[in-house]
Amino acid sequence: MARRRNLRSISTPIILGAVSIVLSLALLVGWTILLANNLAENDDATLDVWLLVVGTVSFIVVVTILLLMSLYLAREILEVRRQDTFIDSVTHELKSPLASLKLCLETMVRPDLPEEKREQLHGMMLGDVERLTSFIDDVLQSTRLASAGSVGINLSDVELRALVERVAISSAMRHARPEGMVTIEIPESMVVVTDEAALEIVLKNLVDNALKYSPKDAGIEIGAERDERGRAILEVRDHGMGIERRHLKRVFNRFFRVQKPEVRQRRGTGLGLFVVSALVRNLGGKVEAESEGEGQGTTMRITLPANDEISAKAGDRQ
Repeated sequence: MARRRNLRSISTPIILGAVSIVLSLALLVGWTILLANNLAENDDATLDVWLLVVGTVSFIVVVTILLLMSLYLAREILEVRRQDTFIDSVTHELKSPLASLKLCLETMVRPDLPEEKREQLHGMMLGDVERLTSFIDDVLQSTRLASAGSVGINLSDVELRALVERVAISSAMRHARPEGMVTIEIPESMVVVTDEAALEIVLKNLVDNALKYSPKDAGIEIGAERDERGRAILEVRDHGMGIERRHLKRVFNRFFRVQKPEVRQRRGTGLGLFVVSALVRNLGGKVEAESEGEGQGTTMRITLPANDEISAKAGDRQ
C-alpha cells in the first residue's frame, strides 16, 4: 500500500526530474571546464570546439526531455487521482438510488400498505430512476466529448425563455424546491439559432449545480440579453457557497471537484461543467465562471454567437 502511494505521489517524478537536470548541468559545466583547459594547452582547437558544441546541444536536448517527462508524469498522476475520485463518486451515485429503489420495492409488496403510501413510493422510485438516467447521460456525454472532441449539431430557432422555463421546472422538482425559487429574466421574443438538445443539457447542468450548491431557501436567477454584437449572453446566478478564484477555470476540467467538505457532502462526479464547457464550445460559444469567493455565490455566463453569424457558418458548411 505504501509503495502504491509513493508511485502516485506527484512529488516523486518532479524530484527525480530535478535531480536529473542538476546532474546533467553539473556534467555540462565540468565538461566545459575540461575542454576550456584543453583549448588553452592545445594549438589545434578545432576538435575540442566541435566536441563542446555537440556536447552542449546534446545536454540541452537531454534536459528538455527530462523536463517534459517530469511534467507528463505529474499530469498523468493528477489524472489518475481525478479518476479515482470519479470512481468513488460513481459508486456513491449508483448505490444510493439503487438502495432506495430496493427499499421501495420491498415495501410496496406489503399487502397492508395504504394506497397513498404506495403512490408516494412510486413517485420516489420515479425520481430515483430519473436521477440514474441523468447521471448515465452525463457519463456517456462526457465520454463521447472527451474522445471525439465535438459532436454534430442540429441548428434550429429556439425560443430561449420557453426552454429555460422547462429546464427550471424540471430541476426545481428534482431538487424538491418550491415554485418561485428560480427567477427568469428573459424576453419572451428572444430566439437563438442553436442546437436545442445541446443547449438544454447545458442549462440543465448549470441550473442543477446552482440549486445543488445553494441553501434550500436561496433562489437563483436566470437572465439573458444580447450584446452590441448581437450575441446572446445567458447567465445563471446563485447565492450559494461560491468558488475560490484559483478554481474558477479548473471547475470546467473533467473529473475536477473542489476538495472541500461542503462540496463532498453533495453528490457529484466532476463531469457536469466539463460537459457544459465542451458543448458550449461545440456551439461556437464560450462559458466562464465568476465568483467573489467562498460564500459569495457564483455566476455562470454563456456567450453564444449571433444568429446571423451562425446562419452564415451553416451556409458555408453546406
